[in-house]
Amino acid sequence: MGVECRYEVAQAAYVKLALHALKHPAAAVNGLLVGRLADPAASPAAVVSVADAVPLSHQPHHLPLLPTLELALTLVEDHFQPQGLAVVGYYHANARRDDADLPAVAKRVGDHIFRYFPRAAVLLLDNVKLEEVVKGNSRDAVVQLYTRDSSKSWRQAGSDGSSQLKLKEPSTNVVLADHVTTKKWQQVVDFDDHLDDISKDWLNESLLG
Repeated sequence: MGVECRYEVAQAAYVKLALHALKHPAAAVNGLLVGRLADPAASPAAVVSVADAVPLSHQPHHLPLLPTLELALTLVEDHFQPQGLAVVGYYHANARRDDADLPAVAKRVGDHIFRYFPRAAVLLLDNVKLEEVVKGNSRDAVVQLYTRDSSKSWRQAGSDGSSQLKLKEPSTNVVLADHVTTKKWQQVVDFDDHLDDISKDWLNESLLG
């Protein structure tokens, strides 16, 4: 399905997941992608619009536990459903700077989301590209898109030169660099933080305000 589908990532989602990774540079971090499948009448190809990201964890060993993941999915779905949005994917950042492989935990979570949304995407952060964007030296997206193929394996999209991933706003990396300058990454709250202190807003509704 991934071959015939494009993914458009909004600035809010992209900046949140990048700031989440920057807050925990020595840990693997992850979260959920929230969005919708665009109206088929508006485009000849299917387009998944990723509108927001919900940081989940900087302790990924929590996520393979189905009850923890199901709780997070339920809370996120309940919150975003009135807006016509649903969980459409997952993002992950590896702990090591030089680790560019999609880990098993990301594939397992992706498989779980795929059961509910058959055009699910997994975004893997590229830590090297993220460093360059923070320095203001790159306009390239800091995430790699993975989709599930007919053999039920997760494959990196675009290896044939096609572009299935697009940042909705061209200035997104500039905005990200500005938020890093003002140390917005310090304000990111993930679901782990919320479980430790329920007064913390895991939706990060004021983060980019």
